[in-house]
Amino acid sequence: MIGGFNHRDPVRYQGTTTLITGASSGLGAEFAAQLARRGSDVVLVARREERLRELAARLERTHRITATVIAMDLLRSDAAPALSAALTERGITIDSLINNAGFGIKGAFAENDPTALADMVTLNVSTLTALTREFLPHLRSSGRGVLINIASTAAHQPTPGMAAYGASKAYVLSLTEALAYESRDSGLRVLCLSPGPTRTEFFDVVGTEDAAVGRFQTPAQVVSNALAELDRSHPRAGIVSGRINAISAVAARLAPRSVATAVAGKALK
Repeated sequence: MIGGFNHRDPVRYQGTTTLITGASSGLGAEFAAQLARRGSDVVLVARREERLRELAARLERTHRITATVIAMDLLRSDAAPALSAALTERGITIDSLINNAGFGIKGAFAENDPTALADMVTLNVSTLTALTREFLPHLRSSGRGVLINIASTAAHQPTPGMAAYGASKAYVLSLTEALAYESRDSGLRVLCLSPGPTRTEFFDVVGTEDAAVGRFQTPAQVVSNALAELDRSHPRAGIVSGRINAISAVAARLAPRSVATAVAGKALK
C-alpha cells in the first residue's frame, strides 16, 4: 500500500457536509451516525426512502445536524450527474463523499446470474467511478473533507467462488490508492477501506455466511477504524479493518499468487 500523507491535524467535520451512498443500513448508516456525531451534515442516498427518512429524523433529533434524503437507484446510467443535479436543486455542496453502495454474489463465475453479475459490476465499479469523478474536483477545492471508497479483504487476492466481486473490489483498491497519491497536495484525505466480514445485510444479499472469510466485526468497529485512520497525522491510503483481517491481507500479498488464490478458493468453497 502507499505510504501515508501528512495532513497534520485531525479532520474537523463541524460545518461540513458528507454524502453517503448505501446509507439505509449497515456501514452506510453507521458512517452517517458517527459523522453526524462529529458535527457533519449528511446527505443520505439509497433506494429505500422510508429507511432513509427514519435515519435522517433520528440523526437530526440526536445530533442537531441537517440530514437530507435523496432516494435514488444508483444502478441508473446517469446516477452521477442526476445526483449532482439533485444536490444543486437543494442548494447543497458537499465536502466529503463515502462510496459505500455495493453488493456481492457468490458461486462459480460460469454459474453467476448474468443480470446480477452486470448489476454488481455496475454498482461496485462504474457507479463508484462516476460518482468519484463527478465530485472529486470540488472535494479537492474544498479541502476540508474526506473521500472514502469501500473495498473488501476480497480485494487483496483473487477470490475463486466470488471471482467478479473480488475483482471489482481490487479495482476500487487500486483506483483509490492512486487517487490518494494524486490528491496528496490538497487538503482532501483519501482512504480505501477494506472491511472483512461485517454484521450487515451484505450476507443476506449473498445468500450465505459461507462467503465470510476472516473475523466478523460490527459496523461501529469498521467505521471507527476508518475515521481514526483519517485523523492520523500521516493517514495511509488504504487500511484493512481488524487486526486478524489485516494480517491475512498481508499474508496474501506476500505469498505466491497461486498459493493465495488456492487458499482463498478453499476458504470460499
